[in-house]
Amino acid sequence: MLDQIHLLAAVTVLGVLEQAYFFLQVIYARRVFGISPPKTSGPPEFERIFRAQVNSSEYFPIFLALLWQAGLFFHQGLAAALGLLYLYARYCYFIGYRASSSERLAPIYFSTGVLWILIAASALGILHFFLSHYVGLNVLQLLTA
Repeated sequence: MLDQIHLLAAVTVLGVLEQAYFFLQVIYARRVFGISPPKTSGPPEFERIFRAQVNSSEYFPIFLALLWQAGLFFHQGLAAALGLLYLYARYCYFIGYRASSSERLAPIYFSTGVLWILIAASALGILHFFLSHYVGLNVLQLLTA
């Protein structure tokens, strides 16, 4: 069984490490700009770092759910590759947002596109499972015949 989920697990760990990096960047920014919790406002430089971290954290559960669904029901390798693309796009988003609010746009659009592909892969995989398991219709056999 582990050979069916090891890539998903590796991408998950990388995602958690990325989130930790984003959290540490906020802590560092708080120290640099003298902003103690629970304050969330300050100079624009701090607010961009804070928002980039919060936005990334808000999307993380969605990403994880889609990564695992696509990997379990569609294809582990494809889901893991898309997961790596998503994490890279999120990193670019964070770095871009830290520099300027306009620099976040291309990476956020790209990462959103990756999420849509993961949604499609998840939906197709789950649909295939339901059709084959409950209806006895194997779409893959029909397509290859």
